[in-house]
Amino acid sequence: MLIEKGSKLVMIGDSITDTDRARPIGEGLFDGTGKTYVGMVNSMLGATYPERKIRVVNMGISGNTVRDLKARWQTDVIDLKPDWLSILIGINDVWRQFDSPTMTEQHVYIDEYARTLSELVVSTKPLLKGLVLMTPYYIEPNRNDAMRATMDKYGEVVKDIAKKNNAIFVDLQAAFDEILKHYHPNAIAWDRVHPNLIGHMVITRAFLNAVEYSWNGQA
Repeated sequence: MLIEKGSKLVMIGDSITDTDRARPIGEGLFDGTGKTYVGMVNSMLGATYPERKIRVVNMGISGNTVRDLKARWQTDVIDLKPDWLSILIGINDVWRQFDSPTMTEQHVYIDEYARTLSELVVSTKPLLKGLVLMTPYYIEPNRNDAMRATMDKYGEVVKDIAKKNNAIFVDLQAAFDEILKHYHPNAIAWDRVHPNLIGHMVITRAFLNAVEYSWNGQA
């Protein structure tokens, strides 16, 4: 498993990451990591690799776009001095274009998204032992759906940035597409964005597999 003993793993993002995390960090259930994939990752690492004593820190904030991440990057990433960093951002960047079409000041179009995410990755990766970039997703199997099609384009941006910066890439859209062969989207997320526990486990599994986690706890 790639995450080393004694590492601090910071996971940053929007409401998918946030979900009832503790404020301030480090307080509350599951060390404040929340009722989300972050809490599940924390629990799985603690249960399966207890000897590594990996600390997981949830820095998700509901409603965030990559623009918001940039504004809080120093305090919520750099100042925390993570060994490993996971980024899941882009859903709101796309979603606001569809649920708030006239509020263009809230829209983060793909050029700004790519430029900002790239700047954050390039400036931060030298400080890290490991970086994981996860794609935004829309839990909708119809690839011709307008929001799904746009989300796929933002996912391609994440894939390109990960490749250019030798980061670990996690295709969450592909992970959800697999489970959608068996479930209707409403069985995973009522709004096709905020997943239930099954959906959060889909994210958890994709992340853990990407960092070469062994489900038997073997090194």
